[in-house]
Amino acid sequence: MNDLNVQIYADGAVISDMVKAKESGVVKGFTTNPSLMKKAGVTDYLSFAKEVLAKVTGLPISFEVFSDDFDTMAKEARKISALGENVFVKIPITNTKGESSVPLIKKLSAEGIKLNVTAMFTLEQTKDVLAALKPGSQNILSIFAGRLADTGIDPMPLMKDAAKLCHENGNGWLLWASCREVLNIFQAEECGCDIITCTAPVIAKFPLIGTSPKERSLQTVQDFNKDVKALGFSIL
Repeated sequence: MNDLNVQIYADGAVISDMVKAKESGVVKGFTTNPSLMKKAGVTDYLSFAKEVLAKVTGLPISFEVFSDDFDTMAKEARKISALGENVFVKIPITNTKGESSVPLIKKLSAEGIKLNVTAMFTLEQTKDVLAALKPGSQNILSIFAGRLADTGIDPMPLMKDAAKLCHENGNGWLLWASCREVLNIFQAEECGCDIITCTAPVIAKFPLIGTSPKERSLQTVQDFNKDVKALGFSIL
């Protein structure tokens, strides 16, 4: 893992998992979102954010705006950004009406706010965002490769093209979002992505990296055998 260029960010909202991820030394940053916060039982957004920043120090972390209207998004973004120098503000590429967030992205970037533009799926969105970002600024462009793959579309060509654009522009790091399996890390590396987000279940599989197919076959048979014994089933 240490010889890869792509950086691993932990995606989640369970603080104990985030602390464990940082202590692993493999994780180089964190992302959160409202869905993950809901799943983790977070009830107070700002208290959660402040606790995370106190316990997971020194690494970049992204917190998302909640509003669906751009004026309120701007106010939320400024408040979130003020929480720390290592904070990136997640702005969805559109609101729920499909209206582009690019004008807001341009405004916030000009103010010096570090952005993580999220829920991106196309090369056209990538081009629009890169054109809106302040020269020399630090930003993340999150393309949801996993969710794109869920539709039956191979995300690799898009991610390769997007990575090239990001590197030529210099204002945004490309993030492979919605990672489904460990293989995605190596695919993200092949595409030239700068970052990939991994949930705790994916991170838990990292020790399997390097296991031979033959070893994995034996482990699988042994796992089945344990389950058979636990079930107490009998055929004869």
